Amino acid sequence: MSKETPAYLIGHITVKDDEKWGEYCGKVPGTLVPWGAELVFRGKRRALMSGAHPHPDTVVIRFPNAAALDGWFHSSAYQALIALRNQAAEVVLIGYDAA
Repeated sequence: MSKETPAYLIGHITVKDDEKWGEYCGKVPGTLVPWGAELVFRGKRRALMSGAHPHPDTVVIRFPNAAALDGWFHSSAYQALIALRNQAAEVVLIGYDAA
């Protein structure tokens, strides 16, 4: 039996509207449950060590595999939140396979 390779979603975030961002953040966890995902951390940048990066906030979410990450992103539950997300913040989402 082989072990599945986890996949990670990393979001780089600049909040534009704190109230809407809070609403969005309150709704996302429920969309993750069916996909077996867990919030690894949500944080604010402490220091930029190298290079240029415009977004001060980050979120990392672990999924059991790439299919779960893709399924979550394309799910009707998450897609319904995208308009709110776009009103609340500038967000770059990137999916990664664990090496």
